[in-house]
Amino acid sequence: MNLLETIIDLDAIAANTRLLKRLVAPAQLMCVVKADGYNHGIVEVAQVMAAHGADQLGVATLAEAQKLRAAGITVPILCWLWSPEQDFVAAINNGIDLAVISVRHAEAIVAEAMRRSGGAESETSTIRVCVKVDTGMHRSGVDEPSWREVFTLLNVPGIMVTGVMSHLACADDVSDDYTNQQAEAFRRAIACGRDVGLELPVNHLCNSPGTLTRPDLYFDMVRPGLAVYGLEPIDGLPHRLQPAMRWEATVTVVKPIKAGQGVSYSLTWHAPADGFIAVISCGYADGLPRNAQSKMEVTIAGHRYPQVGRICMDQCVVFLSDNSAGVAAGDRAVIFGPGGMSAQELAHRLDDISYAIVCRPGGRSVRRFEGRAAAEITR
Repeated sequence: MNLLETIIDLDAIAANTRLLKRLVAPAQLMCVVKADGYNHGIVEVAQVMAAHGADQLGVATLAEAQKLRAAGITVPILCWLWSPEQDFVAAINNGIDLAVISVRHAEAIVAEAMRRSGGAESETSTIRVCVKVDTGMHRSGVDEPSWREVFTLLNVPGIMVTGVMSHLACADDVSDDYTNQQAEAFRRAIACGRDVGLELPVNHLCNSPGTLTRPDLYFDMVRPGLAVYGLEPIDGLPHRLQPAMRWEATVTVVKPIKAGQGVSYSLTWHAPADGFIAVISCGYADGLPRNAQSKMEVTIAGHRYPQVGRICMDQCVVFLSDNSAGVAAGDRAVIFGPGGMSAQELAHRLDDISYAIVCRPGGRSVRRFEGRAAAEITR
């Protein structure tokens, strides 16, 4: 038995993928699996997504893309965080699409296309790229004054520009007009690229909140991340998504405590009455935030108990009151996920976001997959 587990329900991943695919049809669906599949297991979730409707996969880094190819995943993969100093040629040879985010990136792609035209017959003849334009988020992406230059540079033999992409800054606030402003800029970018002779067949702007609330902005494909893992990107707007991650620890000790006795380092919490405490096998070395002290509840056998005292490196403590439910050593404790606090609720209590919460489990936590869809994956 593992003392601490990050349990991934692959049936939930499959259901969310199917739901999103139905929602956006006939637009294509690119599922984002960066950051180890939002800490859900990049290869396993990608295999399930590809089997249940994902037309493409999106990653941040070249290493993530290569890991998917090494696992035998054949659907188109787009990588958008790379540098010309890296071995991007190996990625191209492995059939990985690259995002062009600056003039320098475009120049590197063109130089490689020219090199290939010299007769490297063993290499893929066509380089596939997607131009990422900055429509107002002011992060990575080609700025508007350079759009025409980049589109013109890439409009040469040996390069296929699959489309234009951008990223929405405020789509989680449905009342913010900035999304409309970004959409107008995105349309200008597409028009600019086509004006220089590019076809740009597959353009995509929508992230998870955009996918769930702005069907008018689907263009040719959407690019959700968080929603595929079953987390709602906009509070108060349920979309029947199924959370896929559950973080479970083990009760290692149950012991009595007297009224007034303190718990854990610096004795920052004292028992309000005689009762019992349980020690839980999860601490800040495993990703449980130290500042979650007294802000979270742990669920054991369907009952919620407050976490008390300082969170330690390897463990934390919960107060069972009179332990009328009979919690005992060896019981399982849900830190967040189905059966316990949701990732969203924990995020709210910590003034954080659910994205960050699901990325936290690590350390000694062992990832385990469950559900019928687990039979579809090849490890």
